Amino acid sequence: MTNTIRSLALGCSALALASCGGDEIVSPGTGGDIIINNPTTPPTGTPTTPPTGALVTPAAGCPTIADPQGLADSGTISGPTGEYRVCTLPARFNASTTLPYLPGVLYRLNGRVDVGTDGGPSPSDADGLSDTNVQLTIAPGVILFASGASFLNVNRGNTIRANGTAQRPIIFTSRDNVQGLNGQSSSGQWGGVVLSGRAPVTDCIAANAAPGTVNCQRQVEGVADPALFGGATPTDSSGSMSYVQIRYSGFVLSGDSELQSLTTGGIGSGTVLNHIMSYNSSDDGVEFFGGRVNVKNLIVVGAEDDSLDTDTGVKANMQYVIAIQRPGAGDTIIEADSDNAFNDSTPRQNTRISNATFVHQNAIDQVVRIRGFADYALANTVIVSAQGTACLRVDGQEELTRTSGPDEAGPVAFDSVALACANPFRDGSGATAADVRAVFDAGTNNRSTFVATLQGLFRNGSNENGVPIYDASQWGAFFDRPERIGAVYDSNAAWVTGWTCNSATVVFDSAVTDCARLPVYSS
Repeated sequence: MTNTIRSLALGCSALALASCGGDEIVSPGTGGDIIINNPTTPPTGTPTTPPTGALVTPAAGCPTIADPQGLADSGTISGPTGEYRVCTLPARFNASTTLPYLPGVLYRLNGRVDVGTDGGPSPSDADGLSDTNVQLTIAPGVILFASGASFLNVNRGNTIRANGTAQRPIIFTSRDNVQGLNGQSSSGQWGGVVLSGRAPVTDCIAANAAPGTVNCQRQVEGVADPALFGGATPTDSSGSMSYVQIRYSGFVLSGDSELQSLTTGGIGSGTVLNHIMSYNSSDDGVEFFGGRVNVKNLIVVGAEDDSLDTDTGVKANMQYVIAIQRPGAGDTIIEADSDNAFNDSTPRQNTRISNATFVHQNAIDQVVRIRGFADYALANTVIVSAQGTACLRVDGQEELTRTSGPDEAGPVAFDSVALACANPFRDGSGATAADVRAVFDAGTNNRSTFVATLQGLFRNGSNENGVPIYDASQWGAFFDRPERIGAVYDSNAAWVTGWTCNSATVVFDSAVTDCARLPVYSS
């Protein structure tokens, strides 16, 4: 079945969680229709709930771990999928430790949980601090939960190995999720996951520190106790995370600051991130502060602020990215940098994204906002605005025209980008919609009045498949040469199956559980 609807109506589809709001765009424009195709054959993955519907029974006790503090047996917790033994993590892991998967066990974060002790900005101990070299390994299928101001913090000089599988992802979630108390708009029930590294950052907390040097450090946003990141080691590693879901994050830690599902601060290029899903974060889906970030197969659903936030001199490469807002919730999908006194600091942000599908379902100012003198390249991407919101905003002439200067990568660039928005472009604080259009039109194979034919909000239809690709592999070894634009097309569609969760916002795989419910494995 194929339904053809105007852009404004997408937010009132059968997937909507709330009624459509009014069109707040001051200057209406003309955009293409949006065609949403319901897949004739639902995607399939590996079932996570036994066909018998058997409930989980609690393990007899908590496993023994290498860290001498051990795990605290905190009794049991019950929900719609059964009863679980609760094993509370220590406040700090002081020895390398593995959290094994055991049927009937959930691991609990009770407040801030540190992996190791901060080893400072230099790996050579020149800062007077020695690395503790603690590695936290989390086995496939493990579920960790938390509530309130609890979060996981991987300190500099320490690592995480949270590598699930397509059949058994690792899940970080909230206590309410375990107890079956969440609705489709629940969020902000615990902190999130923080990775801190030693790669260069800007906006130093020390007034006399030179940006990008070992003396330039920053504090994790919202954290009351010291949680520092930054240094001068671009190749630093904070470990690896793959096939991981982070649900219902974003609790306000202090003041008006809250964490995201995943926050990285100065992580280096040695850190491996792929197959990461953020679901219903009350702040950003992911936020990358400085450092060197490489991530493939990233999904952000239901973020209530920005889906992808990049800041403070980050060098970020992303490919195969899905960002879908809940109807009536969320700010921009991309927020690149902030305008402040450090705009000319180096390293200068340089973010490159290929093969993204962005579906924006809220009546606000823009889907993509680039500012702060950031360098940015977007290719092979589909941007859909459901509420008349403008697709692209670039705030200044520096972002649009600058070609030289320290650590300058050139003007923002768009290639093989398809815009399905009532207003493709809008004015910024120092650049007009016409200025942005001129740069967009100078790119290759761009479409500013596109008719989107997405299936189920994320998978290419015929129109997406008809746009010629941009060869992103010329950007560097991290990037594949894609066969199509967009995040998901027929020949690569398997990457979203098995490890994700579904919601009223979007169904990725008919064989996995709803995000409001825990998966249950047969053994």
